Amino acid sequence: MEKQFATEITMEIAEDQRDRRMPLVMKIIGVLLILSGLLLVPYIVVVVIGSGVGVTEGAFADDSILSFILYWILVAAAAYVVFGFVFLGVRLVRGNRRRARLLAESVAIGLLVAFGSDFMLEGRDAAMWPLLVATIMIIVADVVVDPALSDERRLQHQLRLMETRDDAEEGTLGLDKTGQGYIQLDFFNIFWIFVVASIIGVVIETIYHALVVDFGHYQDRAGLLFGPFSPIYGFGAVLMTLALNRFHKAPVWVIFLVSAVIGGAFEYFVSCFMEYCFGAVAWDYTGTFLNINGRTNFMFMCMWGALGVMWMRWALPTLLNVINLIPWQWRYTITAVCTALMVADCLMTLVALDCWYSRLSGLEPNNALEWFCAQHFDNTWMENRFESMSIHPDTAHR
Repeated sequence: MEKQFATEITMEIAEDQRDRRMPLVMKIIGVLLILSGLLLVPYIVVVVIGSGVGVTEGAFADDSILSFILYWILVAAAAYVVFGFVFLGVRLVRGNRRRARLLAESVAIGLLVAFGSDFMLEGRDAAMWPLLVATIMIIVADVVVDPALSDERRLQHQLRLMETRDDAEEGTLGLDKTGQGYIQLDFFNIFWIFVVASIIGVVIETIYHALVVDFGHYQDRAGLLFGPFSPIYGFGAVLMTLALNRFHKAPVWVIFLVSAVIGGAFEYFVSCFMEYCFGAVAWDYTGTFLNINGRTNFMFMCMWGALGVMWMRWALPTLLNVINLIPWQWRYTITAVCTALMVADCLMTLVALDCWYSRLSGLEPNNALEWFCAQHFDNTWMENRFESMSIHPDTAHR
């Protein structure tokens, strides 16, 4: 009976989408997106020209090739963001919402790439704020664009709650119902995989350091300002899940190899990002067997491979059962609140690290944000929080 009612709701939503005209709010958002895209053009020109001059004149130190690559990544991402804003805005103004949400999410990814490239080239500067404002704008568009009508959102919310409750009662909540993968790759599952894996990563690193690296000595291995989180393990677990979801029935050796390559590549990338931005070294495997520029090595790639096997065969099914303990009535609200807190933690960590880098470079705080970090996250606090990390401004490449 409930399944029949859910089908009726789905049909009602479909008819509602076909029969209703584009609401005014969507046209307004479309106009704002067009204006935002056009206003980003001067910013893009200034940043691209400035970074281009820095690259051609060797202002980014030794790694000129890497700086050159980052520069063109920034150019491509920025151009796509401008095009995406204008194109999506025009479609909304003309009343076309087809695949609008997918386009908005792809623009958000472009903004993330542009932000990361700009940060690696220039660090934290005034150029960051237009990108942050644009990010907020595209998030608003993504949330509102589909579904757009309040009654449509209400109907879809009711349907979602009914399906969630039914899946919870049947024990299939979070599983991929198509059978192609093991887990359903929705935001709820991906977010909680990131959070739980970040916590597990801190526990693993702490135990490994106390038992192997420096026996009996505790060291804080957290990677964010607040909470017991190691984001490299969180992102690693998300990457493993995305890459291995369709391999959950594959032989163990296949999962091991894929995990080893992905884990090693990710570890290498994070090491490059930290050194390029802050001259920060959190691990150095120089001199170890089959190391790659000291950023990863054979042993740790094998550990990533073993973790991937454990993740797909044991940890992921267990984790799915754990996150499904969140009451289905509250899962979306709790996830939204925790997402906001986690994003704030990540952004504040980047800001605090950059301010730490500036102080070690001999620069005095010159704005309210830098003074805030100097007072609450001074050098001593940062050294105690990030015990495994050392920052050397003279080795940074920006």
